[in-house]
Amino acid sequence: MSRPIVALVGRPNVGKSTLFNRIAGQRLAVVHETPGTTRDRLVAEAEWRGLIFDIVDTGGIDPSQKDPLSIGSLQYIEEIRAHAETAARDADAILFIVDCQSGLNPVDEEVAQILRRHQKREDNSLSPPILLVVNKCDNSALKQESVMFYSLGFGDPLPVSALHGTGTGDMLDVLFQAFGDLTILDDQEDDSIKIAIIGRPNVGKSSLLNKLLGEERVIVSPIPGTTRDAVDTKLTYYGQEITLIDTAGIRRRGRIEPGVEKYSVLRALKAIDRADVVALLIDATEGVIAQDAHVAGLALDKLKSIVVVVNKWDAVAKDSHTMPEFTRQVREHLNFLDYVPVLFISAKTGQRVGSVLPTAVQVQEERLRRVTTADLNRILRSALDRHAPPSKAGKRLRIKYASQVRTNPPTFLFHVNDPELVHFSYARYLENQIRENYSFLGTPLRFSFRKKSTDP
Repeated sequence: MSRPIVALVGRPNVGKSTLFNRIAGQRLAVVHETPGTTRDRLVAEAEWRGLIFDIVDTGGIDPSQKDPLSIGSLQYIEEIRAHAETAARDADAILFIVDCQSGLNPVDEEVAQILRRHQKREDNSLSPPILLVVNKCDNSALKQESVMFYSLGFGDPLPVSALHGTGTGDMLDVLFQAFGDLTILDDQEDDSIKIAIIGRPNVGKSSLLNKLLGEERVIVSPIPGTTRDAVDTKLTYYGQEITLIDTAGIRRRGRIEPGVEKYSVLRALKAIDRADVVALLIDATEGVIAQDAHVAGLALDKLKSIVVVVNKWDAVAKDSHTMPEFTRQVREHLNFLDYVPVLFISAKTGQRVGSVLPTAVQVQEERLRRVTTADLNRILRSALDRHAPPSKAGKRLRIKYASQVRTNPPTFLFHVNDPELVHFSYARYLENQIRENYSFLGTPLRFSFRKKSTDP
């Protein structure tokens, strides 16, 4: 089951990013303790009353515009329209943010018209719930002023103060009720291996898909950002059904241009969420950059298995040391992914492209691997003998026993005397000890530490 995506929509300066930070700061589910992972606050996993969803901040003002809503700023207004159009089409719920202190604005009415138009879809599919959130209601008088927004036609305005947090709980309660019994399913009868091809713009994702398929099934262009939608293509590989998912390029938040590209990130995130394995493409001519680590972090946040694919290898001048040196760079810059395979290919010439699918299939098999409880505890005893658990305030961590409770991804449950004593560095040590015996190639491991109920 995929997580719903809740998009924040509205004109500049209404407090979208502040509201995003408020929701994410209070209900942020992913703990970023992995050293070396680059993060940007574009999307966060959030939870309210058992509803887990991705909250997406689409805010940001074009720095070239001193007053983006001044008379004549038609281009920026068009970009706001593009935001609303794509959110209405692709998001699972929309928080339409307006500013109580500045009152009704013509751009608010423009956005409202777009959202209302998409409430009645031609294909009769379920339209996303739209909540009208009146921000900056910092006192009771301003709350009363929120009634002016009834004219936008989205029912009862929800007055909140994102800055102070007042009203946000009530807003999330309404969001929870608006979803109702909504479930977003990943084609449960489809047992194919789903491989998403991800990476920043213009690294050759569509070219790789075409080469894997042996035909021109998607548009290939040297212009970054050509692919806007996630494109699913099915094939059979030695009797194994595979679904390839091509995605739009993902840039850092500060480099995401206003307009359609910003929401192409939403679609890429959905593709990652649906995938079993992601092929992370890196441009060999540019080397490993911080943005590659950011994209990898998005996949790791969702606990997806990863294959690093270095593309455009044909364009690199090489000697006998080039490949080992580039591999070292990958390991250094993506040091939180030291368990993933690294492939060197050229989607243009076809060089080593034949290694991509078998490696992805192997990684998926590792994702489904199960370790017996006896073997796991043998590894655990050996790890404890080599390196004793840490102590805190005179109290030492004691690990009773462990078991693998699920696969896809592999999840291990450790029964301990006090989960608060588990430092992430020791959890990483235990992971390394498991990987010495079972590599789990390309696959992240999830650890859970639970207090043993019999302990006093």
